[in-house]
Amino acid sequence: MQSLAHVLEARRTLTEPEVRYYLRGLVSGLRYLHQQHIVHRDLKLSNFFLKKNMEVKIGDLGLAAKVGPGGRCHRVLCGTPNFLAPEVVSRNGHSCQSDIWALGCVTYLVLTGSPPFMAAPLSEMYENILASRYPEPTHLSPNACRLIARLLAPNPAERPSLDHLLQDDFFTQGFTPDRLPPHSCHSPPIFAIPQPLGRLFQKVGQLLLSQCQLPCPHTPNEASCPGEDGSDPDFMELGIEAPLSERGAPQPEVSVYLLNQGTLQSDPAGPAGSSVQEVEEAVRNLQLCLDPGPPAMQGPPREQRSILWAPKWVDYSSKYGFGYRLSDGSSGVLLRDGTHMALRPPGGQVSYMPDRGKLETFALRDVPSLLGAKLAVLRLFAGYMQQRLQEEGGLPVPTESASPSLCLLRFLVSQQALLLFFSDGTLQVSCSGDQVQLVLCGGGEELLLTVWERGQPHTSYTLGMLRSHGCPPAARHHLLHALRMLQSI
Repeated sequence: MQSLAHVLEARRTLTEPEVRYYLRGLVSGLRYLHQQHIVHRDLKLSNFFLKKNMEVKIGDLGLAAKVGPGGRCHRVLCGTPNFLAPEVVSRNGHSCQSDIWALGCVTYLVLTGSPPFMAAPLSEMYENILASRYPEPTHLSPNACRLIARLLAPNPAERPSLDHLLQDDFFTQGFTPDRLPPHSCHSPPIFAIPQPLGRLFQKVGQLLLSQCQLPCPHTPNEASCPGEDGSDPDFMELGIEAPLSERGAPQPEVSVYLLNQGTLQSDPAGPAGSSVQEVEEAVRNLQLCLDPGPPAMQGPPREQRSILWAPKWVDYSSKYGFGYRLSDGSSGVLLRDGTHMALRPPGGQVSYMPDRGKLETFALRDVPSLLGAKLAVLRLFAGYMQQRLQEEGGLPVPTESASPSLCLLRFLVSQQALLLFFSDGTLQVSCSGDQVQLVLCGGGEELLLTVWERGQPHTSYTLGMLRSHGCPPAARHHLLHALRMLQSI
């Protein structure tokens, strides 16, 4: 039977989706052993065997032992030297957490092609193990690096349990295939997520549809069957590198036709008109940016400020919801029933808003079963967007984390632009054709306009700059179109 050692010998390294697939199987097998109070003590690639269907199994229990009342085995130095945990090297005995450490070594090895601890003489390697000192990989995703650091924590108590391991961002924000093709033993597999997001998404969506009774508004021109190219016309995937259409920059005189929109529902007992407050605020901010200043002799001074915005989004609101990923790594979805759910890093906290003004927060493992279908949709959106950003090389520089109460209140889609309204007052305008992104945040005298143009770093303008130099021409006609979209509601 082939082992993962044979696979790595042929492949040199594995992709992150493959590693997630294998780790899920290994965690399942290791959980069974630990439930029987058995520590493997020699977890390594040559002891992980692949069945014909590519299911991974843990084998070779020659060094396995029962743990005693204190949760540890006899204080014997045994196992593969590269994979020994610090507590084993210091002769405090193996424990279940020692197996977790070995999983960290395995994860590092399959992602980089080399073990984290490898030195001669042996005493030097043991010193590195005791200090958890290993070469930090620079080519891996931030989530992969953080997972490795958690697994290789010198203090056993700081390593994640098996139950918490699969809730790490590496798993919740990344794509995991249901199965692997046999040829992945010698060549990298090609992962294709069928639109809309695969059969699993459709199954979860059917359950979600049965729970959601209040659909978001959608336009009459939505198709109810696949288009000629086999894709689903209700599905729209967008981002910095994905224009809404092939048309050029919108002109102010072009009439506005909304293709789609959705909004977070309001509490019927709440204040009247609460659902339009964000629109009124956005109109005021757009008008502040567009108010003419003195004739501009030169462009406004350029600044770069770190702001929170959505570099990636997926519109499947007619069936499931509108998903988005923020620049801090968190993901959210405005569901078709008018509710909102978000997954916040680090730690995987889930925020749920059944309507405006109500916020419920849960640890990922404590999400009520009644919200299970919605959480599944959110995690599928999050994993899909994470994978696409990695493939496109568009992972943003992490920004300050969003508040647990931050949510998407409303979105509007036209042929020329997409508008996103966030609960902190931020308005994002994503334009087609020339692929310009504009973000208005703050309000009043604190208003800040940030502009991204394709292939250029972002530039931020304060309200004072706009008043003294005027609105940049590259942004002005896009802001005018956004204003016309709001006036068409």
